[in-house]
Amino acid sequence: MTELYEFLAMGGYAGFVWPAYAVAAIVIGGLAVQSVRSLRSLRREVAALEEAQPRRPRHTRGRPGSGTGDAA
Repeated sequence: MTELYEFLAMGGYAGFVWPAYAVAAIVIGGLAVQSVRSLRSLRREVAALEEAQPRRPRHTRGRPGSGTGDAA
Protein backbone atom coordinates (compact mmCIF):
# COMPACT_ATOMS: atom_id res chain seq x y z
CA MET A 1 0.00 0.00 0.00
CA THR A 2 2.90 2.36 0.60
CA GLU A 3 3.94 1.92 -3.03
CA LEU A 4 0.59 3.32 -4.11
CA TYR A 5 0.98 6.32 -1.82
CA GLU A 6 4.48 6.92 -3.15
CA PHE A 7 3.17 6.79 -6.70
CA LEU A 8 0.34 9.20 -5.93
CA ALA A 9 2.78 11.56 -4.20
CA MET A 10 4.76 11.77 -7.47
CA GLY A 11 8.02 12.31 -5.67
CA GLY A 12 6.70 15.37 -3.88
CA TYR A 13 5.35 16.98 -7.04
CA ALA A 14 1.77 15.72 -6.75
CA GLY A 15 0.49 19.26 -6.15
CA PHE A 16 1.67 20.18 -9.65
CA VAL A 17 1.21 16.92 -11.55
CA TRP A 18 -2.38 15.97 -10.64
CA PRO A 19 -3.89 19.41 -11.32
CA ALA A 20 -2.10 19.44 -14.68
CA TYR A 21 -3.65 16.05 -15.50
CA ALA A 22 -7.05 17.35 -14.40
CA VAL A 23 -6.83 20.46 -16.57
CA ALA A 24 -5.75 18.39 -19.57
CA ALA A 25 -8.62 15.92 -19.03
CA ILE A 26 -11.14 18.77 -18.75
CA VAL A 27 -9.87 20.42 -21.93
CA ILE A 28 -9.87 17.17 -23.91
CA GLY A 29 -13.34 16.31 -22.60
CA GLY A 30 -14.64 19.74 -23.55
CA LEU A 31 -13.21 19.43 -27.04
CA ALA A 32 -14.83 16.01 -27.44
CA VAL A 33 -18.22 17.36 -26.35
CA GLN A 34 -17.89 20.36 -28.66
CA SER A 35 -16.94 18.11 -31.58
CA VAL A 36 -19.93 15.82 -31.07
CA ARG A 37 -22.32 18.78 -30.82
CA SER A 38 -20.86 20.33 -33.95
CA LEU A 39 -21.12 17.04 -35.84
CA ARG A 40 -24.79 16.64 -34.87
CA SER A 41 -25.54 20.22 -35.86
CA LEU A 42 -23.86 19.85 -39.24
CA ARG A 43 -25.66 16.57 -39.90
CA ARG A 44 -29.00 18.28 -39.18
CA GLU A 45 -28.04 21.15 -41.49
CA VAL A 46 -27.05 18.78 -44.30
CA ALA A 47 -30.29 16.82 -43.90
CA ALA A 48 -32.32 20.04 -44.09
CA LEU A 49 -30.46 21.16 -47.22
CA GLU A 50 -30.93 17.78 -48.88
CA GLU A 51 -34.67 17.87 -48.16
CA ALA A 52 -34.99 21.42 -49.52
CA GLN A 53 -33.53 20.60 -52.94
CA PRO A 54 -34.57 17.70 -55.15
CA ARG A 55 -31.90 15.26 -56.19
CA ARG A 56 -30.39 15.79 -59.58
CA PRO A 57 -29.56 12.83 -61.78
CA ARG A 58 -25.93 11.80 -61.84
CA HIS A 59 -23.85 13.18 -64.65
CA THR A 60 -22.54 10.22 -66.66
CA ARG A 61 -21.46 11.85 -69.92
CA GLY A 62 -18.05 10.78 -71.02
CA ARG A 63 -17.66 7.90 -68.59
CA PRO A 64 -16.29 4.81 -70.29
CA GLY A 65 -18.77 1.96 -70.39
CA SER A 66 -21.76 4.06 -69.38
CA GLY A 67 -23.46 3.75 -72.75
CA THR A 68 -23.86 7.50 -73.09
CA GLY A 69 -21.44 10.11 -74.09
CA ASP A 70 -19.42 11.24 -77.06
CA ALA A 71 -17.67 7.96 -77.85
CA ALA A 72 -17.76 7.18 -81.57
